[in-house]
Amino acid sequence: MNMPAQALGSAAEPDGLEDRLQRFATIWSRAVFPVTATSLTRPEIERHLLPLARDLSDALHARPFDPAPAYRVGAALVAAHCTDPDALSRSLGVVDSYLVLYCGGGGEGAAAEELRARCARLQHALAAGFAQALRERTLAEQEAIARSALVARTFAEQALHATEARFRAVFEGAALGIGIADLEGNILEVNGALTRMFGGLEHHVRGRKVSEWVHPEDAPQVWKLYGELVRGERDHFQVEKAFYRGDGTVLWTNLTVSLLRDADGHPQYQLALMEDTTERRLLNLRLRYEATHDALTGLPNRTLFFERLDKVLSSGDGVRFGLCYLDLDGFKAINDSLGHAAGDRLLVEVADRLQGVATRPGEMVARLGGDEFVALTTGTDTEQQADELAHRILGALATPVRLDGRELTVRGSVGIVEGPAGERGPAEVLRSADITMYRAKAAGGNRFERADPEADARAITRHGLTTALPAALDRGEFFIEYQPLVHLDDGSVHGAEALVRWCHPQHGVLGPDRFIPLAEHTGLIVPLGRWVLQEAARQARFWNRNHADGGPLRINVNLSPTQLHHPNLVADTVDVLERSGLDPGALCLEVTESALIGADEDLLKPLRQLAEMGVDIALDDFGTGYSNLANLRRLPVSVLKLDRSFTQSMQQHPVDPVDLKIVEGIVSLAHSLELTVTVEGVETGAQAEQLRELGCDTAQGWYYARPGAPDRIHSLVLADAV
Repeated sequence: MNMPAQALGSAAEPDGLEDRLQRFATIWSRAVFPVTATSLTRPEIERHLLPLARDLSDALHARPFDPAPAYRVGAALVAAHCTDPDALSRSLGVVDSYLVLYCGGGGEGAAAEELRARCARLQHALAAGFAQALRERTLAEQEAIARSALVARTFAEQALHATEARFRAVFEGAALGIGIADLEGNILEVNGALTRMFGGLEHHVRGRKVSEWVHPEDAPQVWKLYGELVRGERDHFQVEKAFYRGDGTVLWTNLTVSLLRDADGHPQYQLALMEDTTERRLLNLRLRYEATHDALTGLPNRTLFFERLDKVLSSGDGVRFGLCYLDLDGFKAINDSLGHAAGDRLLVEVADRLQGVATRPGEMVARLGGDEFVALTTGTDTEQQADELAHRILGALATPVRLDGRELTVRGSVGIVEGPAGERGPAEVLRSADITMYRAKAAGGNRFERADPEADARAITRHGLTTALPAALDRGEFFIEYQPLVHLDDGSVHGAEALVRWCHPQHGVLGPDRFIPLAEHTGLIVPLGRWVLQEAARQARFWNRNHADGGPLRINVNLSPTQLHHPNLVADTVDVLERSGLDPGALCLEVTESALIGADEDLLKPLRQLAEMGVDIALDDFGTGYSNLANLRRLPVSVLKLDRSFTQSMQQHPVDPVDLKIVEGIVSLAHSLELTVTVEGVETGAQAEQLRELGCDTAQGWYYARPGAPDRIHSLVLADAV
């Protein structure tokens, strides 16, 4: 619909919302007036449309957005006798062209896109409200006419012809199926629309009794309502009902049955109006299927599986369940190497195989997403059934799959959860199965594991700690304890190792073994490690300012493998030293032996740069990494820290001479390479003396002090000075 140029241009004028609503209503009235069957003038229609325009404007900007007002606007158009189809199409055109223009507020970008999207939904709602109101009006008019026509037949004989003609015109021309029966249920009259609904043969409908139209899917209240109606206890009822056609197919209808009374108010006939909803129902079933089944494999999806699982878990009476959670091993490598199309074909093949093995009563298979599938079994002995189902699943995957001329081996990891219904919800069961599946994958894959409540609890705790790590660092929940490093020759304090702890609000103080691997996995180890380095350097600087006598106290800080690979390792360390004022020679960075096995020059380069600055590099846990001793010459390390396994062997009496020779040899080699040797885990004076005799330089362990607050190190230093 084209409007004058001045109407379009006026939207840019800086006038108020009421003026813009008035112009919108004017345009709307000019559009619908020519097709409106009413005695109102166009200005009167405009005044009627103005509040409707205001409703649309308010709905356009409402927070939260709700298209319901547009639905009521559509119904209001029908109430105003704007029932011509052109009135609806013209109204939708006006809303589409001018609602955002006049009432949008001049939004741009994303805001304008949102307003256009809202406008589209308002148009849909307006059309739905118009159609529903028009349908109800038509249905009411047709029922009223049919009722009037039928009652009129009982009046005076002289008016019979006119009444019959009027009745037939409505009866035969109605789009709805109409049937008339007596109170005994004998069908007396049917119109053409109803005959066509039942297959086109009138004798399949006329002459039958209503009671013959019982269908297995009838709701229980259908025939209860029917009995009340024919007894005169109610005047009408409306239900959804299915019927069998003559060829055995099913007809679904919206059925409205009304009671017709005589002049004295006594029940006389029953009038049925039927709307064929078969296609609509089939469409809804199709939509329901698509919403509950996986588009790629055709298996039930997560939604349908949760419905089934919830139904099983909600049942009682001794019902048990077994759930197998399957994840394919190495599926990402197939997607990355062969492409997602090949991966999809593989998933389809896996789905077909799973369907082929989960065929026993009470079993179903579903795809949760990606390469994750679940199989459910129910019964009285699900412990054995679940194990058998897992064996069948892994057996089905054992046969290689051929894709594009390649033969692919498919493996999977399965987590099994089994138990009685009624004790857990679907989310809890699926979480336990997921956790168990990852245990199977961690054990090498191509196997199944059964759920273990204790393992579940540990996994849940790990997950909770993982998610809490970032906020814990921001909230300052981490702190450092220090364990002294002692000279073996005179027992004086040489320095201390910084050991990070987490003061968790629920779990108390956690050692690094509880959260460092999680920080490594999430990448938080880099900011956490920097924080530890900052705090340790600041503390060491404080010690050295108050320890004027003797050499500087050294602080040992552990570096994780992730930190070693971080490109800012050198820059961050230099920044920390400069900010704290700590001399580089007072800092020792500890790197585990396993992290440097087979290290290339790219990894060693930052360590060499730090060593050239004067920072000591210690090879931690030496003796556990099975490294070639000759490699020590190429590593930029100045300290070897023997693993505590060496000191533990010295707690035996007598000490194995072979162990002594090994330690003596390592110490001799280290000294020949100008490396100092530190021993961990010293717990007795005898151990300390033995290690001193073997030539070890420094030691740490509970014999000297447990890790503690920084003031304990200061006290030990003062005691040495005395």
